[in-house]
Amino acid sequence: MTKENIQGKNFIGNTRSDEGQKQQQAFNPANNEVLTGAFSTATNSELEQTMQLASEAFQQLKKYSGAQKGAFLRAIAEEIEALGDTLVQRACIESGLPEGRIIGERGRTMNQLRAFAQLVEEGSWVDARIDTAQPERQPIPKVDLRKQLVAIGPVVVFGASNFPLAFSVAGGDTASALAAGNPVIVKAHSAHLGTSELVATAVIKAAERCDMPNGTFSMLYGSGHSVGQALVKHPVTQAVGFTGSGFGGKALYQLAQQRPQPIPVFAEMGSVNPVVLLPQALRNRGAQIAQQYAGSITLGAGQFCTNPGLLLGVASDELIAFETALGEAVQAIAPATMLTQGIAKAFDEGAEQALKQTEVQIVAQADQSSQPNQGRAVVAKVSGADFLKNPALHEEVFGPYSLLVVCANREELAQAIQSLEGQLTATVMGEDEELLECKEIIAGLQDRVGRLIYNGVPTGVEVCPSQHHGGPFPSTTDSRFTSVGTDAIKRFARPVAFQNCPQALLPQELQDENPLNIWRLTDGKWSNEAISVLAEQA
Repeated sequence: MTKENIQGKNFIGNTRSDEGQKQQQAFNPANNEVLTGAFSTATNSELEQTMQLASEAFQQLKKYSGAQKGAFLRAIAEEIEALGDTLVQRACIESGLPEGRIIGERGRTMNQLRAFAQLVEEGSWVDARIDTAQPERQPIPKVDLRKQLVAIGPVVVFGASNFPLAFSVAGGDTASALAAGNPVIVKAHSAHLGTSELVATAVIKAAERCDMPNGTFSMLYGSGHSVGQALVKHPVTQAVGFTGSGFGGKALYQLAQQRPQPIPVFAEMGSVNPVVLLPQALRNRGAQIAQQYAGSITLGAGQFCTNPGLLLGVASDELIAFETALGEAVQAIAPATMLTQGIAKAFDEGAEQALKQTEVQIVAQADQSSQPNQGRAVVAKVSGADFLKNPALHEEVFGPYSLLVVCANREELAQAIQSLEGQLTATVMGEDEELLECKEIIAGLQDRVGRLIYNGVPTGVEVCPSQHHGGPFPSTTDSRFTSVGTDAIKRFARPVAFQNCPQALLPQELQDENPLNIWRLTDGKWSNEAISVLAEQA
């Protein structure tokens, strides 16, 4: 890639700008090499211009039809695809991730955009509800009342370090916010600055192709926290999407609550994703499960928010055999480059701190690599009693690390589960008959998670309407919402009710004749028929 491909300028709507003197650069984590491009930190003036444009764009964008928004989302996918190998190569060298992973993530990004396009083109996502008037009702006449979801306003999205495409500039947060009818301002992640610029260019090209209002999309660079904090605090901002550390997510949440007008922060902050290993499953297929989990623990150098960081079982010969097989499998997996020098350092420090805890023993550790910023996989173990005594062992170590908790009996296993905080996922590995015997343990897991998995691994999050990627705090700031799948659109919309509203002033979704032919809850029944047709059928 030549220098001319990367300008390093902020995207203020459809205009490029680099007023500021402060710049930052991207690095290749595989060798700490400085990469092409100097990226200009947004000034206060540039940020104000961006927010003013977003405010103006919202007044137009919220009126756009599902067909118009769908065409825009599809155009973004096409422009990302048109970047070809240039995007793949830049994403690889900025993230340390292999080409196959980036190509797959690019496909996921485009599929997400097209899924939201299909959603808004069909239109029923607005959850239209109509209760027609009953003027003759006694003792009080019933008014005509209609409700639907509408766009919330400009949304700030923070790019994620571990997904340079699928949770970044045009990832799920951006796609769902745009689909709902909101302008988006992205704070580019400092770990993949060039990748962010390439994708932002694709979004702007799509916006221009589809005649979207200037300010529908913007992207700003910023080193440190000042730009991100200013975006969250700005009065134009109406919601925030974030994927990252618990420290970062909580800081943004607290900042948003301190505003004169508090706003929602939809932060996905990771978890340890507990896995319960039941004895019969280990007896029947323990070696297979060990191989399966060795792969899951080390997948992507362990840098997934659904990485299985906690394995729990009851002491038995089967668990000992599983421990041995898992240790051998993990030790055979070569270290992999982590996303950034900072993440690699934090993993080393986190793993070291975890291994220093009382009674923790190393089961296996991959061989040390001579290459910089590589994550050395570790599996450790501790007794259930010591796990219960030490809350520090419950904390996530972001990277290829997992802790096996050996409980004395099923009661101690239940106590260990009860001691856990909110999680994105929990998994149960068991045969049918023992799953039925462990209903109370499974119920305890369900109370703490957003997704309950049977006989699988938590890594690999299917993008579909029934997916829920969210969980009780501290895994996310609001367990009612998902950041993956088409339901993610509901984070960036709010309900509005219209009482006795004239037909000409109603949104099309709520008009009597149902011109968009969407499904609506009308007088308690789901239908896509016009109200006149329903009246005839009554």
